[in-house]
Amino acid sequence: MARAARRRRGGGRAEQSGSAGAIQQSPWRIPLNIDRPTEPLAEDGIAAIHDGAMRILEEIGIEFLNPEAVEILRKAGCIIEGENVRMGRDFVMEMVGHAPSQFDITPRNPARKITIGGGHIVFGNVSSPPNYWDFESGGAVPGTRETCRNMLKLTQYFNCIHFAGGYPVEPMDLHASTRHLDVVYDKLTLTDKAMHAYSLGAERVEDVMEMVRIAGGLSHEEFAAQAHMYTNINSTSPLKHDFPMLDGWMRMARRGQALVVTPFTLAGAMAPVTMAGAVAQSIAEALCAVALAQYINPGVATAIGTFTSNVDMKSGAPAFGTPEYMRATQMTGQMARFYGLPMRSSGSCGANVPDGQAMWETSNSLWAAVQSGTNMVYHSAGWLEGGLIASPEKFIMDCEVIQQIQRYMEPVITSTGPDEIALDAIREVGGTGHFFGTQHTQDRYTTAFYQPFLSDWRNNGAWEAAGGIWTAERANNLYKEILADYSEPPMDEAIREELATFVAKRKEEGGAPTDY
Repeated sequence: MARAARRRRGGGRAEQSGSAGAIQQSPWRIPLNIDRPTEPLAEDGIAAIHDGAMRILEEIGIEFLNPEAVEILRKAGCIIEGENVRMGRDFVMEMVGHAPSQFDITPRNPARKITIGGGHIVFGNVSSPPNYWDFESGGAVPGTRETCRNMLKLTQYFNCIHFAGGYPVEPMDLHASTRHLDVVYDKLTLTDKAMHAYSLGAERVEDVMEMVRIAGGLSHEEFAAQAHMYTNINSTSPLKHDFPMLDGWMRMARRGQALVVTPFTLAGAMAPVTMAGAVAQSIAEALCAVALAQYINPGVATAIGTFTSNVDMKSGAPAFGTPEYMRATQMTGQMARFYGLPMRSSGSCGANVPDGQAMWETSNSLWAAVQSGTNMVYHSAGWLEGGLIASPEKFIMDCEVIQQIQRYMEPVITSTGPDEIALDAIREVGGTGHFFGTQHTQDRYTTAFYQPFLSDWRNNGAWEAAGGIWTAERANNLYKEILADYSEPPMDEAIREELATFVAKRKEEGGAPTDY
């Protein structure tokens, strides 16, 4: 018991890594979205999409490619024909009613706890690209453990990034059977933020749950008593849930860990070309997974996600940050509130390098998250080429946008008390002076406005005299400074040793089975 108590203390100190090093950044906080959500659907539109989703579930059904899930739903009274499962709307709504509208995820450092739901909005790193791009790489190259570790350091460094999603870039130099062991060890030692497990087979999910338990110094009972991590699964649109993702989904549901289901519905390819049809299909694919989780463990933390966008009808390539993507995200936000479920969306783009296209598409995606009332923003920083490339320069550029969004949400900007109306200062200046020298300005000038760490506000002459460095190049320079400034969050050495021992043991056992 003494050892357990010591272990719990080990990673408990809040480390504001990077708050006064390479950059001056905003403090760690969980933002509250104070804006009313944008709601493009009228009440009859919400009812129509709900009815469409329910009819998909009742009349068409979803393919559950997991025999265990099928048998559970058979016992629940669903109609089963082979792998096709049809479920009535009364059953679906009863199950959805068990899900909490808000929940917490508490990582190994309790000071990094995040709240999912209500008006809260949290941002996570890019996850899962196989390729990596920076100024030194000479183009998109396969990810490595080193580049993955460096992206994890950025994840820890930036206070505006609240959770560590999947691998920020796939380390292709690690064998797939043991890759999860190395990367999760890196993630748990290089960061102390909420993290996730890929639902890609029993071994990976069970290994990650055990490693998170060890890192938190938790007993098995303490681990299962509340969410300490999460998984995200994607349906195989149209209208399928595959075997390994359902397997991980059910395992984590039984152990009380947080669950996010995000259908990947690209309008015109994997879903109807109309946004209403694509959203209705997405809602059906999400709610059937929620129903399964709630039947297994009523009250387990569950959220629905949206990845509804469109394709380029000329090439079939996915497009992100489009007007249609923004509206689909807003529409899904309305539906999530209708069902009383937290919502996840993404910060995404289709650009190949961190250029203007990358930033306007990502900015559209991020602001769609704000407008929709999203609670959990996946892929917020570092995403390129539709999720096939991770870039540290893009990560840093995105963090500038995310910080500005978080500043935008601070109520101080819209305060209207006497000090904010500032009649005395206006009377003092009158119609002939200026406000630079007033006491009102002097008392506030250091904190009155957002101060960027990446933007360059000098005029053209001063910018050219300083070297004429473009934004992505400045981000590259900052990337190197941040890596030099980075320090690991504290971890008790006994915990670190136990994690390393677990990893070594699982490697000896072969890790997870693969197809090669």
